Amino acid sequence: MVFGKLPHYASLGQAIASIFGNNVTVAEAKPAFGGDINKSYRILLTDGSHVFLKANQKGRASFFMAEAAGLSAIAKTRAIGVPKPLCTGEDCGELGGAFLLLECLASGGRAADYWGTFGRQLADMHKAKTEGFVEGGLFGFFQDNYIGANKQANAAHASWASFFRDCRLKPQLMQADRYFGAGDRKQIGRLLERIPDILEEPKRPSLLHGDLWSGNFMTGADGKAWLIDPAAYVGHAEADLAMTELFGGFHPRFYDAYREAMPMQPGYEKRRDLYNLYHLLNHLNLFGGAYLPAVQAAIRKYGR
Repeated sequence: MVFGKLPHYASLGQAIASIFGNNVTVAEAKPAFGGDINKSYRILLTDGSHVFLKANQKGRASFFMAEAAGLSAIAKTRAIGVPKPLCTGEDCGELGGAFLLLECLASGGRAADYWGTFGRQLADMHKAKTEGFVEGGLFGFFQDNYIGANKQANAAHASWASFFRDCRLKPQLMQADRYFGAGDRKQIGRLLERIPDILEEPKRPSLLHGDLWSGNFMTGADGKAWLIDPAAYVGHAEADLAMTELFGGFHPRFYDAYREAMPMQPGYEKRRDLYNLYHLLNHLNLFGGAYLPAVQAAIRKYGR
């Protein structure tokens, strides 16, 4: 592991006392909106400082430990801003159960060339060294984590194609099997066989955010984009770029600046929808059949 273990506490009160001092307590907790998995709060402490709290049911501490590890990995690249994780814990009382305490980011207006800076910073993150994030291979992560509320396997692989097949598509396809008929399953079989022929091995492994849609970045007080809610792992940079295109919300200047800083390998557009099949399957498994037509269209495209 490339960074120290985050402190873990039995309760929110214990965490605040340990980090901020024995006389410091919660003065006010204001709900924050935007997520659909966790409860979130902006916390004012009695010493006048602020922290950000994410809470979920008891027993979900591992969920927050994984998120903190992803944030710490991105921070280690020194390429783009992320909120600093302070600690995890088991019980935050009336605010919820398991929790993650984070630096509370102040928001601001967007700086000049906001999207260009964002694109260059993401490219810098993708160009950063990945040694230490994966043990026993080039692709994966030092621990499993989550994509939304679903578990995400990160076992080390020497090949990007085999990692994407075995740790991304196969688990989601197995979970979604009840939605598929015989024809779908036949095409899925062909798709999985063809993955080594479809995907290109990257020139270098990249640390990925892993869930890079428009809801998972915010504008900080410095006027730049800051990444939040990662599902981090080491993979092909194309997978992050593909996710930004799935639901939209990224300005063309972002892509131009990214490509100037880190040129794409030829044929990305032919691979993009295969990367996004992973996220569509995850949405199908989490939110239901409304995503089935898009999933089936991608399966037909690559499983012919």
